[in-house]
Amino acid sequence: MALISARELARRLEGDDPVAVCDVRFYLADHDQGRREYDEGHLPGAMFVDLHEQLAGGPGGGRHPLPSVEDFTDLLGELGITTGTLVVAYDSAGGATASRLWWMLRSIGHSQVAVLDGGLPAWTAAGFPLSTDVPQPIPAEYPAPPAWTGIADADAVASTLDVGGVVIDARSPERFRGDVEPIDPRAGHVPGAINRYHADLVTTDGTHRPIAELAQTFAGVGTRPIVYCGSGVTACHDLLALALVGVTQARLYPGSWSEWSADPDRPVATGD
Repeated sequence: MALISARELARRLEGDDPVAVCDVRFYLADHDQGRREYDEGHLPGAMFVDLHEQLAGGPGGGRHPLPSVEDFTDLLGELGITTGTLVVAYDSAGGATASRLWWMLRSIGHSQVAVLDGGLPAWTAAGFPLSTDVPQPIPAEYPAPPAWTGIADADAVASTLDVGGVVIDARSPERFRGDVEPIDPRAGHVPGAINRYHADLVTTDGTHRPIAELAQTFAGVGTRPIVYCGSGVTACHDLLALALVGVTQARLYPGSWSEWSADPDRPVATGD
């Protein structure tokens, strides 16, 4: 499962099977904005998950290195999530940040996870209410796996390109070209990477484009491309779209451009 509609989520919430809804709204320019928006109104029963503090922070390069799997599964336990729980993540940015939680769960083998298609705007557009109540989950035990799966480091990125593999940059075209660089040490992209901007995966209302269009977007990328962005967050949105079109062995470069561009020994390309 990768996407769930607002109506299907509402139906699931009325059932007896365990469902955990996670609000993953996050804004790079203001780390507290997501929490403020959550406090102002969220899906009923939703728990706030702080991307900056809880879905990042472990050893590694880049702005948002993955936490340890032990810290992540401790978080899942605190949220009352077990291996049998359906987890639904949402944001207000078309899945750009919610997909980070989706990918992390998939990486540890938790297949019962989906991103709310269209996020909070789709929920309210369908006529469903918001709440300001903060749930108190019952703590659970979530077993920690040995390690993250489906990741690649900077050396793997370089070696993949050396043998003709595909590396995908999920950032905006202007950042990919190096026209602008608002936050990272150098402008441009990994030489040889292709650009598939994550925001182009959704329509104007924030719901995902039809599968046929997504398949065309990612045509020719092979079975095991590596995806990066600025810090390993919105790259997960591309990974979600790749999973939708059947490319399930794609990998995340968690350090992404924030790590690559900070290393003076790594080459940088500009332009298209």
